[in-house]
Amino acid sequence: MSNHTLNAAIIGSTGYGGVELIRLLASHPYVNVTSVVSSSSEGTPIADGFPHLVEIRTDLLDGVDAKAIRAKADVVFLATPAGIAAKLTPELLEAGLKVIDISGDHRLKSPALYEQWYKKTPADEAYLAQAVYGLAEVYGDRVQGVDLISNPGCFPTATLLGLVPALAAGWIDPATIIIDAKSGVSGAGRGASLGTHYSELNENFSAYKINKHQHIPEIEQVLTDIAGKPVTTTFTTHLVPMTRGIMSTMYASVIGDRKDEDFVQLYREYYEGRKFVRVRDTGKWPKTKEVWGSNYCDIGFSVDPRTGRVTIVSVIDNLVKGAAGQAIQNLNLSMGWDETLGLNFVPVYP
Repeated sequence: MSNHTLNAAIIGSTGYGGVELIRLLASHPYVNVTSVVSSSSEGTPIADGFPHLVEIRTDLLDGVDAKAIRAKADVVFLATPAGIAAKLTPELLEAGLKVIDISGDHRLKSPALYEQWYKKTPADEAYLAQAVYGLAEVYGDRVQGVDLISNPGCFPTATLLGLVPALAAGWIDPATIIIDAKSGVSGAGRGASLGTHYSELNENFSAYKINKHQHIPEIEQVLTDIAGKPVTTTFTTHLVPMTRGIMSTMYASVIGDRKDEDFVQLYREYYEGRKFVRVRDTGKWPKTKEVWGSNYCDIGFSVDPRTGRVTIVSVIDNLVKGAAGQAIQNLNLSMGWDETLGLNFVPVYP
C-alpha cells in the first residue's frame, strides 16, 4: 500500500462532475489537484466560471495536451461529454497517466452497442477491453493497479447496487425487473437547454428518453454478468425539479418465500465492510435528501406477499456516488488505499 501523494488533473473541470471532483479532492489526504483542464475556457481562471472557488482555486485553466498534463500529474479524471474520452484516452495512457473516465465512453464492451445508444464514435476495442468497470462495491477488487478505470453512470450505480445482491442470490427473476428512476437536474450537465430552463422545469415532472436511455445497455451488461444469462429490463427515467439526487425504484418477482427482513439481512451481508452502502431497517425507505452531498447509497425494501413482488428503493447523490465520489473511491481502491479516503462526508441536511 502506497501512501505517497498523487498529483491529479481534471479534464472537463468546467462541468458539474469536474467541479465536484475539485470539491471532494480538496480534502483527500494523498491527492493534490495540480491541473484543471478545459478545452473551451483555456487560459481563464476557473473561479471566473465558478465563483464559489474564489481564493480556493486561483489557477488558470490548462488546455488539453497529454504531455503537458503528464508533466503536472500522475492521474487524470475525464469528466467530459460523451465521445471525448474515447479520443483522449490513448494519448493520456501513452503519456504514462492513470485514467479514470467518468463519461460513458469505456463502459460498454461492445463498440456497436455504444454507437447505437450514444450516437458517437466508439473507443477503440483494445481500450474497451482494457478498461475495468468500477462499480466499487461489486467489482472493486478488480481495479487495483489498473491504469484505465471506467466509472459507472449515475443511474446504473443506484440501480445496480439495488439489484445485484438479490440477483446474485437467485432471489429475484431477472426477466421481471422493471426500473423506475428519477434524477435531479444537475444530471443533465451545465449546458443550457429548453428542457432544463427554470420556467419549463419548475413545478413540473417529466419522463424522458423512454426505452432509449443510454444507461440501459450498461445496466443490462452488469445484470447479465451477475445472472450468467442475458437480462433485459424496462428502464424509465424522470426529471425532478431539484438540483441533486437519484431515486431508483425497482420491481421484480421474488423467487421463494422471502420477507422484508430476509432482504435486509442478505444485503447487509453482501455489503458488509463497505461503508458507503447503508441498508435500511425493515419498513424504512430512504429519501434523496438523506444522502445529499455524500458518497452514500441507501437502500430499502418491501416484499408484497399479495403480488409476489419486491420493491427496492435505492438513493444516491448523482454528482457524488453517481460520478465524482465513486471516481475517487475507484482511485483509492486502485492505489490499495482505504476506499473511504477523502469521502467521509456526512450528508448535508436539510
